[in-house]
Order: sequence, then structure tokens, then C-alpha cells
Amino acid sequence: MEKEIILWDWNGTLLNDAEICLQGMNILLKNRNIPLLDMRRYLDIFTFPVREYYKAAGFDFSLEPFEIPAEEYIVHYKRLLPLAGLFEDVRETLGAFREKGYRQFIISAMEHDALLKSVSDLGVDGFFEEICGLEDNLAFSKVHLGHRLFKHLGLEASKAIMVGDTLHDAEVSAELGVDIVFISRGHQSHQRLSTNGNLVFADLASFRKNFL
Repeated sequence: MEKEIILWDWNGTLLNDAEICLQGMNILLKNRNIPLLDMRRYLDIFTFPVREYYKAAGFDFSLEPFEIPAEEYIVHYKRLLPLAGLFEDVRETLGAFREKGYRQFIISAMEHDALLKSVSDLGVDGFFEEICGLEDNLAFSKVHLGHRLFKHLGLEASKAIMVGDTLHDAEVSAELGVDIVFISRGHQSHQRLSTNGNLVFADLASFRKNFL
């Protein structure tokens, strides 16, 4: 494929944070006497907008507005975030694409300032031309981030590919008119990601091997 641009998702694609996300959610569920999730259930119900994921997990928004548990969750997530690191093949992969001259970007549903700090703390910010996160902690959609990036830099969709770990990344890629590749070790199961014949790799090493 004749590509020059990679749009990376962050959480679950480069950052190995599914376990801390599960831990944080289970704290909220326990405080509300809602049955806890295991990882299999988490991978089956996690989705965007995350409001729908909260509903699937058992939250009743007639009892409290979505914004209350959403902001409470972020408190726990930030506390647990230092426990999450990069997947073991991230630095080698980013370096390989940089050596080949690819322009690399992050488009994430993480709040922008927290995203910048997370990427910087893990020492990979230098790989990316721009890092784009959301304006709040509600993780509704990141489609507009892609549109803004493409308009701002005049990127050509035919030369870009998006790499993510959730079906929302496919929604973003479709809106932008770019190809999508999934890595199935993040926040949604391989089975979910494989629907409609999507291209799915188990890890970045296998993606890199098949792409470069």
C-alpha cells in the first residue's frame, strides 16, 4: 500500500491500559452495588460513546447523570495510569515507520492535556507530528479531531492509514476516507474487530512485518 501517514490511536493501541480501565470501572460499580466486570465482559461491552458502555455495565442514568460517574472514573484512571506502560513493540514500531519517512499522528478520545502528559511521560512524543485529544473527559467521539487535523495540515486521505483497537476507530477512518487496521489486544475483542472482514493483527510487530 502506498501510504505516507499513520493516524495512531493511543489507549489500547500504543498504551497498554485495558487492565487499569477495568480496575477503575469496577471501583465505580462496587460503590453502586452493581456487579463487577471481568476482562471478557469488558472487551465485549466497551464502546463509544462511552455513555453506552456505562449503560451496558449497569449504570442507571435516571438515578444520576452520566457526567458524575464519568468524572469519578477519570479520577481513578489518572491515579492508576502510572501502572500502564507502552506495549513492548511500540517504540520499535514507531521507530521503523519514522525511518521509512512516515508522518505519524495520534488521534485519541483521551482528554487533550492528559494525553499530552501521558505520551510525554512515556517518552514517545518525539515520534509524532501532532497529538490530538478531546476537549473533555466524556469520550463521546473523536471524529472531529480527524477532520480538524486533515483540514489544518491538508492531509491526503489516500495516503493515510489509521491504526486502532476499537470499532470507533473504523468510524473515524470512514469519516476521513482512510483505511483502517486493528490491533486486537486493547479495549475490544478480536471477534468484534473482525466483523465485516476488517484487517486485524494480534500486535504491532505482526502489523509492521506485513506493512513495511
